[in-house]
Amino acid sequence: MKNILAIATLSAAALLQGCASTPAPATITDTAARTPQLSTLNKLIAEAGLADTLRQSGPYTVFAPSDDAFKAVPAKTLAELAANKELLKSVLTYHVLPGKVGSAEMKNGNAKTVQGANLALARAGGFVTVEDAMVTQADVPASNGVVHVIDRVLMPPKK
Repeated sequence: MKNILAIATLSAAALLQGCASTPAPATITDTAARTPQLSTLNKLIAEAGLADTLRQSGPYTVFAPSDDAFKAVPAKTLAELAANKELLKSVLTYHVLPGKVGSAEMKNGNAKTVQGANLALARAGGFVTVEDAMVTQADVPASNGVVHVIDRVLMPPKK
């Protein structure tokens, strides 16, 4: 009887330990930091001073350009963003919608960004586009919203 009780106790402990190791969704900032293909975005979020905002408030929907998307941006443009923190912040907040919108809830049409301009969203079956960017990985959960990885860096319209 003691052996059965010992086995049951060990099994219960292992089960509880397995439950404890399942991580809860991280914040948007922490999700970007944990996702290898978003390392450039993660660095720029910190440089723009947006890390705390994307960690502490929300919910937000972030269209996160991948590292490959940033590689396609001309070097002159990246240098301009590095030199002008307000411009960098404007470009990054152009990728953010207030509220949490999963890919299944996206509707065709315009959505107002945190930056203030509109983004054109389109969904056809399982494909979602944002302006001229394609969502390559949809619905990455975050505790304060959702992240959709995109294949292009979006530039806000010039005023």
